[in-house]
Amino acid sequence: MLIPKKVKHRKWHKGRNKGKGRATSINELDYGMYGLKSLENKWLGSRELEAARIAMTRFIKRGGKIWIRVFPDKPVTAKGTQSTMGSGKGALDHYVVVVKPGTVLFEIDGVDLETAKEAMRLASHKVSVKTKFLSKQ
Repeated sequence: MLIPKKVKHRKWHKGRNKGKGRATSINELDYGMYGLKSLENKWLGSRELEAARIAMTRFIKRGGKIWIRVFPDKPVTAKGTQSTMGSGKGALDHYVVVVKPGTVLFEIDGVDLETAKEAMRLASHKVSVKTKFLSKQ
């Protein structure tokens, strides 16, 4: 799973994910010929990204090159189910990446169009965000 080696602050504020912003930095293909682009706001966990990476790698049989363009660096905390109100913020549970519409999640190169489409379709089933297939052609 993807987790940061070190974070500046152990617990972050939750923030607001209210829908009108679009991705400005990771919004076009840079490395590969084909990509998978998000169409909505969500938090993607490191487990989702790892499951998608494994699905793509197994389908292309290690034939091409895969780039994961996002990294989960936002810590999310959780309190126990039987704990009462108060007594501070919960312990660190997992890491997520904040995805906006237009963010390129994965890129792939070294395979043909049909293989890339199917690999990205398998990856899109693993992530909890609506996605779209991209191509440089």
